[in-house]
Amino acid sequence: MLWELEGTPAERARGIGVGVLSGCFPFFGLQSLIGVCLASLFKGNHLLAVIGTWISNPLTYIPLYWFNYKIGSFFLGTVRELDNFSRLTQRQMWDQGWLISSRVLFGSLIVGLFLGLILGLSSYILLKSFSNKKYF
Repeated sequence: MLWELEGTPAERARGIGVGVLSGCFPFFGLQSLIGVCLASLFKGNHLLAVIGTWISNPLTYIPLYWFNYKIGSFFLGTVRELDNFSRLTQRQMWDQGWLISSRVLFGSLIVGLFLGLILGLSSYILLKSFSNKKYF
C-alpha cells in the first residue's frame, strides 16, 4: 500500500508532487522520465513520481491541455485568430503555432505547480498521519 512504500512520508509526497507536475505537460512518452529525473533531483520516491504522471491519460488529455491553454492565455494574453486562411503564409502559421504552444506550456507549468503542490502536501499530511498510527 501507499504508506508501506520505501521512503519517508516527505519523500513519497515529493514523488507524487513532481510526478503530477510532470504529468501536466504535453510531453507524451517523456512524462515518466521527467518525473523520475525530478524525483531524483528533489529526493522523491521514483515509483510514486511515475504514478503521479498518470494525471494525464487518454481520458484527461483534452480537458487538461485545454484548461492549461486557458490558464496560459489568461497570463500571456489570448491568441489572435486569423481571419483569412486562404492568404495564410508559412510564417503566420509558425507564429500561430508558437503562440498556442507557449500558452499551453506556460499554463502547464502554472497548473502543474499548483496541483503538484496541493497533491504533494495533501499526500504528506495523509502519509504522516498513517505513519504515526500503529497497525497490527
